[in-house]
Amino acid sequence: MNVTGAIVVFVIIWWLVFFAVLPRGVRGVWEDDDAHADGVEQGAPADPQIWRKVRLTTFIATPLSAIVVAIILSGVIDFYN
Repeated sequence: MNVTGAIVVFVIIWWLVFFAVLPRGVRGVWEDDDAHADGVEQGAPADPQIWRKVRLTTFIATPLSAIVVAIILSGVIDFYN
């Protein structure tokens, strides 16, 4: 596996983890009394905290990617046969 392959593995794992972390701690506008505004969809998140979730995703995806790359480099999973 070269550097490009490791980056691809990281990006795929990052997106999978991001979609798992995304709904965490979200309160809808209809649940929050302070977030009511005209023209806002009631199901929209009141405070999505995207940057916090991006950081959390990166901290989770980095060791997972390292483990996957190590397994691939060790030869346990062989993509060439």
